[in-house]
Amino acid sequence: MNREPHWALWRSFAAVVEQGSLSGAARTIGLSQPTIGRHIETLEADLGLALFERSLTGLKPNAAALRLYEPVKKARSSLAEATILAEGAQHEEVGTVRITASVMMSNYTLPLILTDIRRLYPQIAIEIIPSDSAENLLMREADIAIRMFRPTQLELVTRFLGNIPLVAIAHQSYLERRGMPQGISDLWTHDLIGFDRSDAMIRHAQTLGFDLSRDNFILRSDDQAHLWELIRAGLGIGFGQLNLARRTEGLVVLPIDMQIKPLPVWLTTHRELFTSHRIRAIYDAVAAGLDAYINGATASSSPR
Repeated sequence: MNREPHWALWRSFAAVVEQGSLSGAARTIGLSQPTIGRHIETLEADLGLALFERSLTGLKPNAAALRLYEPVKKARSSLAEATILAEGAQHEEVGTVRITASVMMSNYTLPLILTDIRRLYPQIAIEIIPSDSAENLLMREADIAIRMFRPTQLELVTRFLGNIPLVAIAHQSYLERRGMPQGISDLWTHDLIGFDRSDAMIRHAQTLGFDLSRDNFILRSDDQAHLWELIRAGLGIGFGQLNLARRTEGLVVLPIDMQIKPLPVWLTTHRELFTSHRIRAIYDAVAAGLDAYINGATASSSPR
């Protein structure tokens, strides 16, 4: 070995092993593809060892690379933990807090909550990650997460905030055009708005005794924010959060009990970050805002 490689080289190395290409690694860690390529070349030169087999489809790690990857992955986790501990020791209510939440929460619920938070903590910058995937708090992809399921990792602090009812909804312009469905059976004769690849709605209808298929949904998308806008545009009947529907002009909650399980809402952060004044302040403020939103959603669970 000529010299000890810099950690940035190992970080790029791990990303290439995981992604299988320079471009994939570059997207993952936010560097340019040429930079990742130089890192791999420098690392191989420092080690005096070839690590990848080059091909038109990408970079394939060889046996030596696979042996090195495991300790590098452990080191990366340890460094992430060290960063968490350092941030947990901070006492100033300044800096940045990263929040991840579902696409619907990020677009339609968080903005109003953040209006109050910005007034309370003008020195704290907020980064939002709208995502329906489970961002990894342990790897610091986010500081605070709003989850629709209970996180189970022991390293996390979680708070259950309540349940959000889900109901059938339509815009009043659609109902004026097509009429109000009088029951569940009548619902399936309307223009339905639903998922494209997910069969969650179809499976739920089947539990109610109705044999639906993908073809019953005249408008389909797996982007929930887009589905919401289709409903708001009066294009058909869809499903959504009761409180959000009630505060959206023109939307009507249909008088049909769909027996949909409500969405549980959990607020979570890493236990070490919870000692950071900055993150604790935003965590508590988000909790208060969500509590007000959920209480509004559950004040009356019967659609009207």
